[in-house]
Amino acid sequence: MCGIVGAVAQRNVVPILLEGLRRLEYRGYDSAGLVVVNNGLQRVRSIGRVASLTSATTAQKTHGHLGIAHTRWATHGAPTEHNAHPHVSHDDIAVVHNGIIENHEALRAQLRELGYVFTSETDTEVIVHLIHYHFHHAEHDLLAAVQLAVAELHGAYAIGVVAQDAPHRLVCARRGSPLLIGLGIEENFIASDVSALLPVTQKIIYLEEGDVADIGLLTVAIYDASGVRVERASHISEQSSEMAELGNYRHFMQKEIHEQPRALADTLHDAVIGDSLLPELFGFDAAEVFAHINAVTILACGTSYHAASVASYWLESLAGIPCRAEIASEYRYRDSVPNPNALVITLSQSGETADTLAALNHAKALGHQYTLSICNVPESALVRQSRLRFLTRAGPEIGVASTKAFTTQLAALFLLTLLLAKQRGRLDAATEAAYIQSLRELP
Repeated sequence: MCGIVGAVAQRNVVPILLEGLRRLEYRGYDSAGLVVVNNGLQRVRSIGRVASLTSATTAQKTHGHLGIAHTRWATHGAPTEHNAHPHVSHDDIAVVHNGIIENHEALRAQLRELGYVFTSETDTEVIVHLIHYHFHHAEHDLLAAVQLAVAELHGAYAIGVVAQDAPHRLVCARRGSPLLIGLGIEENFIASDVSALLPVTQKIIYLEEGDVADIGLLTVAIYDASGVRVERASHISEQSSEMAELGNYRHFMQKEIHEQPRALADTLHDAVIGDSLLPELFGFDAAEVFAHINAVTILACGTSYHAASVASYWLESLAGIPCRAEIASEYRYRDSVPNPNALVITLSQSGETADTLAALNHAKALGHQYTLSICNVPESALVRQSRLRFLTRAGPEIGVASTKAFTTQLAALFLLTLLLAKQRGRLDAATEAAYIQSLRELP
């Protein structure tokens, strides 16, 4: 997991890139780097935290109106400066990348035969050389070069690309890793997570699987995996810049522990106004879905899986409905017997967890039509791809160890348990009112 930021503007973008990286540092902090286009490519990389990169850019007086930046959690190659992003090909093309390229060894061998020299141990370097190759065989069209290059990649990627002879053009692409576009006034941005862009914009476009975007100062053109130009809706993020600030706390985990009462109160607010729960909490047609289901499968990773495991006990003991919690990364790699009347719940803080998204797509391919996402990010891919949804109100969670996201997921799952118990005739009005009162007192 790494963090990506990019910007094209009529002002110096280095402070924007550095602030974005600082907000994404939870995604990786063994090295960081950036490239700006200013009479060529100016690259600065450093080992360790983003603060080291900030010092290096200040010392080198780095300045430019177009740039990309990256904070790294090493997967291929040790945490060294030569493995740090951005990677550059022939001082011409620069790339930042989040994800894993599964066929990088085969591509590396092909590119070496074409004369390309590799200076790092990363899978990312094959991307930048591949784009460079196509760039010089596609009449120096950066968009076409990226489209041709990503068609050869197997695996997950979110990339940002700049070229030294295109000073106002930023191209990006995603498949299997999150990437979004931030819309400004005569300036535009990209990032792995909306928190990186909150100081400059709250107007966001979420790219879909396989999308490639060509971004300028005034224009954003998006193409789907088949190369057809498409329109993607813009959203105003509910998050604010202040929500992701540390404030007076020593570290983010301490802050997020203390934010749990507020997060729970916000999550439960609409549900516990009265003494009776309504299925519409989970979507306008939730009542119809709940009437048809006879089992529940919960797909999740990490801490979300622990919340799912707890909920499986509640659902079976209170609602009397068969339930199993599965690790999303394993679900799609085994033979399973699909139940078309099962409710498939995906659980994720970010809504962009690659394994959970892949598990949801696998479940839908098996014929599961009843899907529910419980998520903390309203505009996320998981929410967009699910029939029903319930939004937790935890706010940004920066700490690596989950706190408020976990407790709000439990709250959402308990509400679901009560609704299913009532729908199945296992919860009388008095007991329901008592549970709701207990939830009111919880925060």
